[in-house]
Amino acid sequence: MIPIEPPSFEPFANITQAGLSFSSDFIPFLAVGVLLLCSALISGAEAAFFSLSPTEKEVLRSHEHKTSKIVLELLNRPKELLATILIVNNFVNVGIVIISSSIVGSFFDGLRGYETVRVVVEIFAITLLLLLIGEVIPKIYATKNSLRFARGMARPLQVMNVIPPFAWIRMLLVNGSNIISKRAKRKGYKISSGELEAALALTKEDNASSEEHKILEGIVRFGNTDVKQIMKPRMDVVSIDNTQKFSQVLETILESGHSRIPIYENSFDNVIGILFVKDLLPYLNEKESFEWLSLLRKPFFIPENKKIDDLLKEFQTKKVHMAIVVDEYGGSSGIVTLEDVLEEIVGDITDEFDDIELIYTKIDDQTYLFEGRTPLVDFYKIVDFDGREFESSRGDAETLGGFIVENAGKILKNNEFLIFDNMKLIVESSDKKRIIMIKAILQPKQMRE
Repeated sequence: MIPIEPPSFEPFANITQAGLSFSSDFIPFLAVGVLLLCSALISGAEAAFFSLSPTEKEVLRSHEHKTSKIVLELLNRPKELLATILIVNNFVNVGIVIISSSIVGSFFDGLRGYETVRVVVEIFAITLLLLLIGEVIPKIYATKNSLRFARGMARPLQVMNVIPPFAWIRMLLVNGSNIISKRAKRKGYKISSGELEAALALTKEDNASSEEHKILEGIVRFGNTDVKQIMKPRMDVVSIDNTQKFSQVLETILESGHSRIPIYENSFDNVIGILFVKDLLPYLNEKESFEWLSLLRKPFFIPENKKIDDLLKEFQTKKVHMAIVVDEYGGSSGIVTLEDVLEEIVGDITDEFDDIELIYTKIDDQTYLFEGRTPLVDFYKIVDFDGREFESSRGDAETLGGFIVENAGKILKNNEFLIFDNMKLIVESSDKKRIIMIKAILQPKQMRE
């Protein structure tokens, strides 16, 4: 009996070994391809979610599909969404770099003298691959198809948002960024009004509107202006004694043309109320004995050194348009209105009922004639003068005449003058109590030196 030898399977074994070797060599390439696809999808999702237009968001709200609701939920928490996208994308990119480096390393194993080529391939080839396939191309496509791409990536991102370790790292990133932003807000960046004025001067262009520039300058100076600088002094205020008869009150209102008038008892230092002319309209035909004092509204008192930006807020809060300015001794210095405050920003506001008085005369480009009671604030505006030096030396003076008295130490007589900064102030007329008229001459710099 002839023994039968079993068939040899060595060729099949070689083929099987070759197949296994081939498949094991192919796995890294497959892994890089899958990771590149993931990187492209994640990068595209970032571009898609954050480039959705308001119209596309309205489309999502109008649809009742679950994916649309998921997209809106993710967009409602943009910090968490961005953190998840960045974390996943970085994990994927690091994986691509590691596996790609091992593939490149396997090709150059045993080869000497090719170290430079290997480094160049690992740095530039892998980077180019990541940029093109993992970043640029998917983001361009996702931006053009943002709604479709966002819906497609909604569920995967929702899952990544809750599974570890992505969820843990996301919480750390979001909480850390919140702490940093809070500290940054507390610290802030303080900038002085002087720096703002310097910046404004640098940005001024020859073709820019002078009116717009003046408004910006007014806004910069707004917070540094005291009520005392813009108020109407008591000597110029139209007020009514509470003992006057109804006919006298009507006559004063007609002569003044004001809509609000302070009412005082004994003297203006004791203002007891504000009379609104509109409150009198239903009672114009009343008899002389009409109790008009019953219509008075409660006065609003403020100190002289109050900043006008704070005053504007109080005007808005209390819904009033006029305040009585009091000095440190409790006496009434004058009044200030909402119009006075706004004029510091937009310039003079006049209507058809205002009497525009000529309080100065322009003789030429360098010479002006002013009344002594002209407020310094108005003087700066008329002469187009910076006024910083004046403000630092004005003391308690609020008018041009008061400034001269403050710096000269006396009431100057006719033709006496004071030179300050680039301004020569000549007294045209004065009496024992005050300076009445002043000639202001702008002097060129070389003349002063």
